[in-house]
Amino acid sequence: MNLEEIEVESALVRMKQEHRDLDDAIVALGVTGTFDQLQVQRMKKRKLVLRDEISQFETRLLPDIIA
Repeated sequence: MNLEEIEVESALVRMKQEHRDLDDAIVALGVTGTFDQLQVQRMKKRKLVLRDEISQFETRLLPDIIA
């Protein structure tokens, strides 16, 4: 594993953790019933951006396979 792969793996771990944290925060806000709808929308949008970034990083780690 080269340095770039290690950096990508590290970034993936951070992004996945942030995605889980956002998910937990959204659920917690929903349970309490007192939340700012705009805040929740921003959190959900950030989760979608993270999901796309995670997908891109995972693609970078996979070798090109010709089917």
